[in-house]
Amino acid sequence: MKEIKAYIHRNRVAEVISALKSSVAWTTIGDDEHNLTAYMVKGSLVPIDEGERRFSVELGDEVINEYKLELHCSEDHVDELVKIIVASARTGRANSGWVYVMDVVSAIPVV
Repeated sequence: MKEIKAYIHRNRVAEVISALKSSVAWTTIGDDEHNLTAYMVKGSLVPIDEGERRFSVELGDEVINEYKLELHCSEDHVDELVKIIVASARTGRANSGWVYVMDVVSAIPVV
């Protein structure tokens, strides 16, 4: 099992989630094999426009509101899901986001 983490601009999150859920990889994943979670976070992606710029007193630096997506899937679906995220998260600017893939050592359901 793999975990995909993606940090993307907030204005791209709806399109990314929609693209993931309409993909063949998503529809072939069993209900017990995936989990998609979205968090709003403060990050350091390059702002798309001046409206995204914020200054965090706590962090002492410029930040923007961005989304962190976490998705768990089988190794067979990683490449397709990463391609979907990268394609649908693009903003046309450098540093539109980041995607990380990690191994999941174990996954224990809470029943």
